[in-house]
Amino acid sequence: MKQLLEILGFIALLQGALGLVHEFTDWHIGVVQRLGFLDGYEIYASVVLIVAGLALFAAGDSAQQP
Repeated sequence: MKQLLEILGFIALLQGALGLVHEFTDWHIGVVQRLGFLDGYEIYASVVLIVAGLALFAAGDSAQQP
C-alpha cells in the first residue's frame, strides 16, 4: 500500500509541476492543459495536483507495513 501511495504521489506531483511549466513556458507537456473542463483554471489545477502529491507522500509515510 505504501508503494502505491508513493507512486500515485509521484505521478500527481509530476503532472502538477509539468502543468506549471506549461503555463509559464508554453511547452506542450503534461495532462492538465489537455483537459477541456479546466480551461482558465490550469494553474489552480496544477497547484492542487502538487498539494495532492505531497499529501499522498505523507500518507505513504504514515502507512504501516504488515
